[in-house]
Amino acid sequence: MPKLKTKSSAKKRFSVTSTGKLKKNAAFKRHLLFNKGTKMKRHARGTSLLSESDVQIVKKFLPYL
Repeated sequence: MPKLKTKSSAKKRFSVTSTGKLKKNAAFKRHLLFNKGTKMKRHARGTSLLSESDVQIVKKFLPYL
């Protein structure tokens, strides 16, 4: 079997926890922040875990987890 390629966009956006779950960063925090509410910006801080339905999709992009 040949080696499988990892999607470059996925390896930049997701990281794996020690238990094998996938972490993601919050979206909508890059620019035009004066339009966005303080509550929205506060909730977009930090990372969160990917949902189970999205994990199945992303794991195809990251074959060597």
